[in-house]
Amino acid sequence: RTGCRISCQVLLRGKAYLARLAGRRQGPVREGWAGRGFRAMISGKRQDLGNPGSMNCTLDELRQRIEAHRPRQLDTDQRFPQAAVLVPITRSDDPELVLTLRAAGLSTHGGEVAFPGGRRDPEDADLVRTALREAEEEIALPPGLVEVVGPLSTLVSRHGIEVTPYVAFIPDFVEYQPNDGEIAAVFNVPLSFFRDDPREVTHRIDYFGRSWYVPSYRFGEFKIWGLTAIMVVELVNLLYDDPIDLHTPPASFIKLS
Repeated sequence: RTGCRISCQVLLRGKAYLARLAGRRQGPVREGWAGRGFRAMISGKRQDLGNPGSMNCTLDELRQRIEAHRPRQLDTDQRFPQAAVLVPITRSDDPELVLTLRAAGLSTHGGEVAFPGGRRDPEDADLVRTALREAEEEIALPPGLVEVVGPLSTLVSRHGIEVTPYVAFIPDFVEYQPNDGEIAAVFNVPLSFFRDDPREVTHRIDYFGRSWYVPSYRFGEFKIWGLTAIMVVELVNLLYDDPIDLHTPPASFIKLS
């Protein structure tokens, strides 16, 4: 398999992007709108959509915050099957998260946006190995290019899977090759996009005896919600000084009785 074949024609960084930098535009370009104040990588064109503002901390400072972070522990004695996901952040002036759109035909989370990852295999020495193996299998991200920084809080999916996210730094230019059987698309979202909490809607989730008010974000044609949004919020709260509160309904939240 050569290059990257993805169903929604998301621009992957690599040779094509470098060629454009050299002034050689490759292939047709279709305009796409993905929101305000961030760089879109939708439908074959990378756009500058305004200045998203500088981050509150550098990647080195983010590394220190993640290493000092104390993730929440699951408040339950139940045992669940284990899984891990990689939360890749690009080393760039405007760092970006790498996300996937799962293939529609999958038995769990089909057609949903997620970080690369999956269930722990018996051969995996630990969950870090699970995250690295799954990222390589799903999007051809070589483990040797990945610097794992540390975990975020473990969550339990609606399918009863215990999922641990691991934040990692990766190079700015990686040519991903999605596994067609599992991944429909790979796309990048600047972390600065989440700075002002540009949620479309809020979902209330009753989880382990507590209500969570989870944002749902729209990035172009992609919907970022559920467990993935909770992971994103935890990460963003480590970056920016104005945290997003997952346990207090926003002013726009409508309670239906």
